Amino acid sequence: MVATSFKQSGCGFKRMLADSLNLRDPLTRCLAPRLSRSIETETSLPTSHAYSAFTTIPARRQPPPIPDVITTVYSFPTFEPLRFATYPSNHLDLPLRRDILQRAIIFEADNARRGTASTKWRSQIHGSGRKVRPQKGTGSARLGDRKSPMLRGGGVAFGPKPRDFGTKLPRKIYDLAWRTALSYRYRKGELMIVQKFNDGDVTGWRWMEKVMKWNHLGKADGKSLIITRKSPGNLLAAMNTGPGASGGRHGEARADFDLDVKALLKLGSVVIEKRALDSILKEHSSDLNMTVPSAMD
Repeated sequence: MVATSFKQSGCGFKRMLADSLNLRDPLTRCLAPRLSRSIETETSLPTSHAYSAFTTIPARRQPPPIPDVITTVYSFPTFEPLRFATYPSNHLDLPLRRDILQRAIIFEADNARRGTASTKWRSQIHGSGRKVRPQKGTGSARLGDRKSPMLRGGGVAFGPKPRDFGTKLPRKIYDLAWRTALSYRYRKGELMIVQKFNDGDVTGWRWMEKVMKWNHLGKADGKSLIITRKSPGNLLAAMNTGPGASGGRHGEARADFDLDVKALLKLGSVVIEKRALDSILKEHSSDLNMTVPSAMD
């Protein structure tokens, strides 16, 4: 009975639709079945996509490649070009950041302070505690014993005590400062990479003075900083001896472990051994997480 009533109602709906649309028109007759809809409709259930081990995951977009910079490797002591070497631009071609360099230099200076200055308070000085003069009747100011800070030889009021002047700086910022200093030298043409320093070739300070003057690296050109992979030995002695050797007549020589950011920016140019440069870049690249090519022997 219920199905029959639904069919009758459906037929009545179609009849009313035909009367309203005037099915005598051929175009209306063609569109009539499309304009009508049966009561019973079917819909598809939503399908769930289950994850499996074989499901394809879209590949992650790779970062753009980092361009390289080309450097010239020279020989020592003739400084003749030997070959080219490439380094990533985020090692030797960073923009100048004076704020980062300033923070690194202040950080190094603060941690270099020993902080051993110390004075004695009146209780730490050996002496009698007898009062120097009476409290009243002398016309002079009140005064206690001879250990008073107002007397010579007495204690020091609010004097310095041993303390730690060291400050903190994030490792990644400090490493960025190292590479920024090297990049600044490289872009100005003041960074010369040497294949290897032969310490046995250095015969004395006169020989080293001729080498520095001939290659325009001496005192007349702003002095130079020579950086080696190991302790310089003869090179260090030749750079720090001779007439006017206080502080280095034509510069100074250091090993890579005895170096800081301030030393890289102090003198006119930097002459660095390739192994030392690779070691510095490898040590100060914590924010990059990438490998540095090793020097060729």
